[in-house]
Amino acid sequence: MVEVEVHEHDIFPNVFLVKTRGQEKLATRNMVPGTSVYGEELVQYNDIEYRIWDPYRSKLAAAIKKGLHELPIKQGERILYLGAASGTTVSHVSDITGNTGQVYAVEFSQRSMRDLIEKVCRNRSNVRPILADARVPAGYRLLVSIVDSVYSDVAQPNQANLFSENADVYLKEKGRAIIVIKSRSIDVTQRPTD
Repeated sequence: MVEVEVHEHDIFPNVFLVKTRGQEKLATRNMVPGTSVYGEELVQYNDIEYRIWDPYRSKLAAAIKKGLHELPIKQGERILYLGAASGTTVSHVSDITGNTGQVYAVEFSQRSMRDLIEKVCRNRSNVRPILADARVPAGYRLLVSIVDSVYSDVAQPNQANLFSENADVYLKEKGRAIIVIKSRSIDVTQRPTD
């Protein structure tokens, strides 16, 4: 039997640290016990199931591991998630916001949207899939209400403008936002470390 310890993250509510086999890993409390979204490890502790959150598959998890100071995603809040892809990080955001929150998951790719619906939305009532182009925020105006936070993970040369335009339309006054900048999307001729 493997010894397991779980405690809530010091800074971020609904984000947990699971210590097992001498390693400490990020995790979220599984909203859908018994269900894995992307093959992640499931851990039981005190009759609660946690999903290990892999920082090599989620930029948000990597940012937390690297010392992110504030998480713009909280329980019970409405989140506009731009660039949802197949839902790896979306599923953990869903866990954090919980049953009282709402994640509006915008994705342009039909294939990724199909995976998002199949792997995430089918079992999670707090995730609304939106097949749309995040470069045109008005295109999903009837589907998204004002949100508490905007999370943008869109690989586009104009990703900062896309982020800003969506925040202007959907983000509440004094809301929070985070943008994942992919340096290769800005200039493929430069090394990311430059």
